Amino acid sequence: MPKKLFYSFHFDRDVWRTSQVRNIGSVEGREPVNQNKWEEVKRGGDAAIQRWIDAQMADRDCLVVLIGAETASRPWITYEIKKAWANRIGVFGIRIHKLLDAAGNPCVAGPSPFSDIIAVYDPPGPRSTDAYAHIAQNIAGWVDTAIQHRKRYN
Repeated sequence: MPKKLFYSFHFDRDVWRTSQVRNIGSVEGREPVNQNKWEEVKRGGDAAIQRWIDAQMADRDCLVVLIGAETASRPWITYEIKKAWANRIGVFGIRIHKLLDAAGNPCVAGPSPFSDIIAVYDPPGPRSTDAYAHIAQNIAGWVDTAIQHRKRYN
């Protein structure tokens, strides 16, 4: 049975890269939020963003943080990580800097937003296609591992 995921990422900078991961299809997540909807949520201020995140994270099995160049510095990503841990769901990260953006460019690898107990996967290979293939082949197992890992910390 597919797991219910919440993807956390820097929307403005990484939405193109993250859509590649979300479209792999081997795991389930909520429908991606489009830019118009995200702008509408943001106009409601911090309280509206927090309510939206809380509602979207309800009944999820795992938080997948898609780590780009600036992900670790984003306050809402920090909130999502803390919320996931408090909700006792699996948490892990995937570095997406090798995946290409809409203009066909990779980005630099950013720092991890996690402590040492959270796994971060950095797909090997020099090309975007290598990274994508590695993520596609392994993401379902990473989700299962993160869920089992979190259960040990309850």
